[in-house]
Amino acid sequence: MTEHGGDIYGFSARMGIPRNEVIDFSTSVNPLGTPRSVIVEIRQNLKNLIHYPDTNAHNLTKELARLCGIDPDSILCGNGCTELIYLVPQAMHFRGVLIVQPTFRDYERACRIAYPECFVADYMVQSDQTFDIDPQILIDRAVGSRIDAVILCNPNNPTGRLLERDGLLAVAQALNTHGIYLVVDESFIDFTNTQSITRAVSANSHLIVLRSMTKFYALAGLRLGFGIFPIPIAKKIREYKEPWSTNTLAQAAGIAALNDKGYRDHTAKIMTRQKAFLEKGFRRLGIEFTPSAANYYLMSTPHARIFIEKLARKGIIIRDCSNFKGLDYRYLRVAVKSARHNRFLLECLEGCIG
Repeated sequence: MTEHGGDIYGFSARMGIPRNEVIDFSTSVNPLGTPRSVIVEIRQNLKNLIHYPDTNAHNLTKELARLCGIDPDSILCGNGCTELIYLVPQAMHFRGVLIVQPTFRDYERACRIAYPECFVADYMVQSDQTFDIDPQILIDRAVGSRIDAVILCNPNNPTGRLLERDGLLAVAQALNTHGIYLVVDESFIDFTNTQSITRAVSANSHLIVLRSMTKFYALAGLRLGFGIFPIPIAKKIREYKEPWSTNTLAQAAGIAALNDKGYRDHTAKIMTRQKAFLEKGFRRLGIEFTPSAANYYLMSTPHARIFIEKLARKGIIIRDCSNFKGLDYRYLRVAVKSARHNRFLLECLEGCIG
């Protein structure tokens, strides 16, 4: 499980375990599952499948604009955040990028697909510094390089580390001064206590913020994300975007999810409780982990391969992080799941160690 997490189909076939018996810790999706309000809305909209989707997702965009306090013309919805990750370098013609590593591999892939000769530089955050970004070092690296853009994930995948809002805005302002774009992937920001920097986009001509609704609202199979762009950039990206990529059910689901305050509040409580439970368990078992602001943990153990193999026999998938730049065979990522599943994970890990 090294390309992406979540391949329950291949895992089920390889291990001979029915899909409904697989426990997937490799994808960081809300353990509460899809909100009931969303399920109801999807059912009500099944009758609309005969029609093409609204190409511009007007109703969803309007709701996002209202809730985020931003201009609807700056919003672009997509087939998950991933569609926008690939669209941005294609539309912006990036010839050089600086990527904060270790992080999601598709940032670099998207840039190289858009422009095969793209110059890619890395700012490698260090494990002995808890994988934290130093804003000034990032600014200095960017300004001193032949790049068009900096790409970072906040909180970062797979480390779970968060660059606090003030530090991130300082980076955005400095890069704007030098005409360098900052692309911030906030796919997991809803799991944190930190506000998104979406409202800063209107005052910064070089800031792009990408958001996902698939993780927090458990819509991974439906695919839904959105981006906030300076309005001229939003217009430019629309020229490259495929029509109908945000389907009718996804648009309806997004509106319902955004208005489900009870689900958000319940998620916050569950995350606080279950993260504390997992961290206590990791410490008891002597497993090294990186403190996380998100709904997943990066673990480090010389026995990672043994963990992967033994847990697989129990029907558990965890994320092998050896293909992330700056990480190796020792690193694993596990999601925060339900109390029952988290307890089972710790029991199985104890069995691996014993």
